[in-house]
Amino acid sequence: MSISSTRSSMYKLARVLGDVEAIEHGYSKGGLSGAATSEIQRRVRRTIYRDGNRQINKFVRAVGLMPKHK
Repeated sequence: MSISSTRSSMYKLARVLGDVEAIEHGYSKGGLSGAATSEIQRRVRRTIYRDGNRQINKFVRAVGLMPKHK
């Protein structure tokens, strides 16, 4: 397992534990479904970032500042 995937797994675990603690204490924006809502928001945000990064990388490759795909 690489360092970045280990780090990513640790952050994901921390978010899940935070969601569980929030539910236990009743802290959530949308009632008890707040944790589920935050997961949906996280997925949407990741999709937006991924698409934006793809467009930026495509442009940078076209300009020649980044190597082509292998």
